[in-house]
Amino acid sequence: MYALVKLAGKQFKVSTDQVLKVPYTGGEVGQSIEMNDVMAVGEGDDMKLGSPFVEGASVKAEVLAHGMGRKIVVFKKKRRKKYRRNKGHRQAYTEIKITSIA
Repeated sequence: MYALVKLAGKQFKVSTDQVLKVPYTGGEVGQSIEMNDVMAVGEGDDMKLGSPFVEGASVKAEVLAHGMGRKIVVFKKKRRKKYRRNKGHRQAYTEIKITSIA
């Protein structure tokens, strides 16, 4: 069984016991979070689709860790003008484990 979940403005296809990295959502390590924005749930012919969300469906997950992704480099240049700018950032993420889909 799997579900399509909307979390932090992005959509994820999740299944039970799956570990994934999502944009930083806060919460402490070990804390349980519940997602109610489920767009589809089921498998095969038992699929329930929502418009936009399935009523009564929820996905529970446990926060495993917080971290920072690899550095993304933003380099700007205008040729022959001596213009160069080098910036970058590291995106924060939360690692979660899906515990149940209901």
